Amino acid sequence: MKQTHLLSSFLLITAIGLISCEDHPDSPNALFPERINFVADRQYPEGIAYSSQLDKFLVTSIPLGKIGTVSVDGQYEDLISAPELISGIGMKVAGDHIFVCNSDRGVSIKSTPAGSFQTAELLVFNLNTGQLERKTDLDALIPAAERNFANDVTLAPDGTAYVTDSFSPVIYKVGPDGTGSVLVRDDVNFSSPNFGLNGIVYHPDGYLIVANTGQGKLFKVNLQNANLVSEITGTGALPGDGLTLLNNDLYVVTGGTRVAHLKSTDSWQSANIVKFDEGVYTGATTSVAVNNQIYTLNARIGAIGDAKDFSIQRFR
Repeated sequence: MKQTHLLSSFLLITAIGLISCEDHPDSPNALFPERINFVADRQYPEGIAYSSQLDKFLVTSIPLGKIGTVSVDGQYEDLISAPELISGIGMKVAGDHIFVCNSDRGVSIKSTPAGSFQTAELLVFNLNTGQLERKTDLDALIPAAERNFANDVTLAPDGTAYVTDSFSPVIYKVGPDGTGSVLVRDDVNFSSPNFGLNGIVYHPDGYLIVANTGQGKLFKVNLQNANLVSEITGTGALPGDGLTLLNNDLYVVTGGTRVAHLKSTDSWQSANIVKFDEGVYTGATTSVAVNNQIYTLNARIGAIGDAKDFSIQRFR
């Protein structure tokens, strides 16, 4: 097994405990446009979050390994460019802390041959100072021969983080003190010939919902019943990327070109698709709930090139 290592013994329990909502649906600015266009050279921002403290969106970068902010009028600014951040993938903001999945698929300016598909970490940055306060090496928790890729993170009210791995069939658990473990491994439901687990959300009733992109399925992980994994039926094939809960409905970015609105009447044992929003998404990855609305990142994922024009689109 790989060696586990935590950067600093700093405890974030008091800082992130009692988190009521990871995506800040209530904002001081209620007049967001339907579409926010922004310019950021080669950003290719896989993850998005929102900080009510900054009153700005935050976006990651796959090729540049940094985090930037986007104002509601489309002004982009660099926020964090730490050397430890190779490729920022999924991200959440809780209070004055940023939780970001750090991975390496070999396309970052910080990529190394040794780190490619062998890096899965959860980094915690201070929103105000930009300093890295904690690093949890998740790849240390699985056999060294397995490829790994920390994809998305969700937060429970007590500050526990749950992280998906797209190439190893596991969900990681990171306690409020930074201690990492494998929450559940499922070689059947979480595996895929190509890209596996992707988006993840914590439901306030005590379970997780997770997308397996390769299988085109959603799964429920019951945290109150031995982490039992069950397929969410009724949606048909739905290769999900980012997942976002809003008012107990689920919004699933799928195929990079549309967002599906799902409802459930049986605690997400099954679900039905209410509608698709499409025609305004290009390489979309994930969403964030702000002002009781869903905003999705048009990341232009697919080919990492020289694009500089990106956007954030409201679900219609």
